[in-house]
Amino acid sequence: MPEAVIVSAVRTPIGTAFKGTLSETPAEDLATHVLREAVRRSGLAPGRFDDVAFGEVMYGGGDLARYAAVAAGMTHVPGVAVQRHCASGLAAIGMAAASIRAGMDRAVVAGGVQSSSTGPSLTWRIPGSDGSEQRIAPTFPHTDEATDDVSLSVGWNVAQRYGLTREQMDAWALRSHQRAVAATGSGAFADEIVPIKVTRRDGSVVEFAADEHPRSNTSAEKLASLAPLHPEIDGFSITAGSASGMNDGAAALAIVADDLARAEDLPELAVVRAWTAVGVQPAYTGVGAIDAATKVLERAGLRASEIDLWEINEAFASVPVAACEVLGLGEDRVNVHGSGCSLGHPIGATGARMVTTLVHELRRRGGGFGLATMCAGGGQGGAVVIEVP
Repeated sequence: MPEAVIVSAVRTPIGTAFKGTLSETPAEDLATHVLREAVRRSGLAPGRFDDVAFGEVMYGGGDLARYAAVAAGMTHVPGVAVQRHCASGLAAIGMAAASIRAGMDRAVVAGGVQSSSTGPSLTWRIPGSDGSEQRIAPTFPHTDEATDDVSLSVGWNVAQRYGLTREQMDAWALRSHQRAVAATGSGAFADEIVPIKVTRRDGSVVEFAADEHPRSNTSAEKLASLAPLHPEIDGFSITAGSASGMNDGAAALAIVADDLARAEDLPELAVVRAWTAVGVQPAYTGVGAIDAATKVLERAGLRASEIDLWEINEAFASVPVAACEVLGLGEDRVNVHGSGCSLGHPIGATGARMVTTLVHELRRRGGGFGLATMCAGGGQGGAVVIEVP
């Protein structure tokens, strides 16, 4: 059985939605940009790829992976839209690895894209009437305990279940910003970020080359001063400061069979060792990141202590804080360059961004195992384990 080898891993800088540098750049342009660069860096001719799989979330149909393939001149390559909410990018990587290990495909580009700034608003006809309403597509049956308000199902309910304090979550969010700012300043993202030229609303063209969401001026005092998102709930401890941002961005990884990589002398950056997805109670969606990590460790035949670096998406800071407690993780190995609270959370792209960051940081450190895990809308979770030799 062939191994699934990552031979390139790239991403755009992450923009702040609606007011940031990528706010006028549609998702299809972001997807095309990272696809082209992932293929170029792979060293494999575009005509050798079998498929493109991109996570995309809340776009109401379409197929951005296929759009990007055609726009990049890879007309013969099909594309598939992957939708597992926040874990869509991870699911795309798992799909690519599975197809390669099964011997069905030899080379696939997997990733994800999100333009929260330009995404559509979906209008639905109300059954039994001619009226309509705007809402997101359904993922689970709503109840009093489980709604689309993720500050409850991801942030607050996880904090309540594991007895987390606001101070713990604010401290995590602060450190996330500090790490992201430090990583940008030190050039830690230089190998993974692909600068992109964008046209602003006024017609000017600028090159966007660095994440713009991390805040160098945040502090414990500023975070402590923020109002809770639900002041009507007694003791509610989730604020905008301990939540991820709304963001734009894309990431892509070229994944090929190991024998193809050797035959073509391609750069073998990492091996995809295991992947998984889980379902949990929608009211406790944040737990999906913990359950997915546990399951993917079992599939990989590894213990948590054997993982050198972790990426645990900061949909809300409560998720990684709880995961560290449950899994017994040292915080020095988790989100070493920041995550959702600081870098931001371009939903369809985040999973691929996390794995991209793991690939490059593990290579800088001389190799090892990396695990990316995250919760996903509707009571889900996804995770991927890679090994950098």
